[in-house]
Amino acid sequence: MSPVIPADSVRVDALLRAARHRPLAPVREIPPRLLLVDVERQELLLLERGTITARYRVSTAAAGIGGTEGSHRTPPGWHRIARKIGAGAASGTRFVSREPSGEIWRGEATEDDLILTRVLTLDGLEPGINQGPGRDSLERYIYFHGTNQEARLGEAGSHGCIRMANADVIELFERVSEGDPVVVVEHPAIPDPCGAGRFHYAGLGGSGMSALAQYQVMLGGRASGSDRTFDRGDRPAARAQLERLGIRVTAQDGSGLDSETAALVVSTAVEDSVPDVAAAKQLGIPIVHRSELLAHFVETSRSIAVTGTSGKSTVVAMIFEMLRGAGRAPSVITGGDLPSLQAEGLWGNAFHGGSDLLVVEADESDGSVVRYEPAIGVVLNLQKDHKAMDDVARMFETFRGRVRERLVVGDVENLAFLSEGALTFGFSARAAVRGTGVEVDADRSTFRVDGVAFTLPVPGGHNVENALAAIAACRAVGVALEEMVAPLAAFHGVGRRFQTLGTARGVEVVDDFAHNPAKIAAALETAKRRAARVLAVYQPHGYGPTRFLRADFVATFATALRAEDRLWLLEVFYAGGTAQRDFSAADIVTEIAARRGGATTEFAPSREWLIERLVSEARSGDLVLIMGARDPSLTEMAKSVLAGLA
Repeated sequence: MSPVIPADSVRVDALLRAARHRPLAPVREIPPRLLLVDVERQELLLLERGTITARYRVSTAAAGIGGTEGSHRTPPGWHRIARKIGAGAASGTRFVSREPSGEIWRGEATEDDLILTRVLTLDGLEPGINQGPGRDSLERYIYFHGTNQEARLGEAGSHGCIRMANADVIELFERVSEGDPVVVVEHPAIPDPCGAGRFHYAGLGGSGMSALAQYQVMLGGRASGSDRTFDRGDRPAARAQLERLGIRVTAQDGSGLDSETAALVVSTAVEDSVPDVAAAKQLGIPIVHRSELLAHFVETSRSIAVTGTSGKSTVVAMIFEMLRGAGRAPSVITGGDLPSLQAEGLWGNAFHGGSDLLVVEADESDGSVVRYEPAIGVVLNLQKDHKAMDDVARMFETFRGRVRERLVVGDVENLAFLSEGALTFGFSARAAVRGTGVEVDADRSTFRVDGVAFTLPVPGGHNVENALAAIAACRAVGVALEEMVAPLAAFHGVGRRFQTLGTARGVEVVDDFAHNPAKIAAALETAKRRAARVLAVYQPHGYGPTRFLRADFVATFATALRAEDRLWLLEVFYAGGTAQRDFSAADIVTEIAARRGGATTEFAPSREWLIERLVSEARSGDLVLIMGARDPSLTEMAKSVLAGLA
């Protein structure tokens, strides 16, 4: 067998529940022997009398899950093994039309997708899903087979079939029989978020987790949660905000889970060592990933999911504000705080509007974008961020295959592979939603779309492109351009997205979420339009992402700043866990300083030192720009700078 991740009995139970509860499932009890394909983890589990006896890495379709003929997707649901073909054939034997050809693949490089070693054909058992005209798995030639693409097992990459390592398919061939049931499950079933049970959120204080918890209770569900920052007594206002909505906050020691807990919700940042996780496993409480719960809300709404390496929160906010202003009563779940919702006494990152429209962020940084099945999918851009761009491009391709109604995509060269059949936005003549007559000022922009004039009251040329994406998404759900003009003109922006906190002694202080090279470059470009001199501060977020982007950070700061501008780096933000802390931001400062010559570039040994330095350095006409992600205390530091200047 291929190396696999450790068994997760809670997850397997949830997968089996999802399989049993499929509307057309041919069984209600788990068969004595079952092959279960876990699409999210790209694994095949062999279960015998309820016990996992083998686990294999596989590859399902790059285009996603679906039963339609010609879709190049892997069909979901219940099947049976129809035929076992290739008994006794040598490993690497090439099959053509499901029969051995006599040729043997011996590892030579080829771009062809070869069918090798063994073939186990699949016969669908769910009429209209994987059985019958236009959707029949047997007629679509869907099967398990060995592959020459073994290096890519563990990620979706096939043309519809289920690829396996050649040694694994031989082993499986010997262990199963024709007629054995197979079920392809996209994700585990989760308990009803609006049911009687309570969902408990580990890491409740995070932007994504707090948004989900709030949205759940706004729908009528019950929620509780824990967070290390709340245990330390930090962020009392945020805690009070959640408690006012009826979300119970407990210590992060496992005590918040009990017989009334229907599920524990975790994010990628929550490690197995967290006491809440141990308590859930001990009590047999299902553990649901944050993205699984969001996927549930996405699937049960007419949702608009926005992805891309930059601009997601801003575009989500723009779409929400324009839909709301046009009277469509949308809901929103987002990672950025909306000042318009904060003005109504809410946290600002979640709202239930009452209609079936829901606007969400679909995150590519943790790979969860491939989980979502939105009505409208929006792909903004593709830049180097947390992952290699080729890997992110493959995620976007999978995402495209899961969009139910329409894909909206930026009209840029490296997204051209998504543009066929999509609603494109941009500035070229090819774009279906095209911005013309663009004028960018220090604090606002104007432009036209199909002759309709728009005013955008937030700074930055990049925000014009964000607005075009939002306009395209709203058009995709039937909103007329004329209905969008007034809501966009009243757009309040997003918290920590080039958010001006105030001006003192002629110095503007801006708080910004920028944390990758492209976002930093955009923030600096906007700042330079507004000030004679920029005093830039950046706190790198996380050792892994900073290590991955280190050279790009150096190049960006060295080229985007003018000689008169100043730069300070705080130490890398560390949120806990097992990250390897083998370098310092001071090392990066040394590299940037070498590229900037004599221009001021310094490492800040502490926030207190930096605040004092900024206050003494700043002069009228300057702009202080505080940049960094995921650390709410950066805003407080920016406010301290403003107070020091007053």
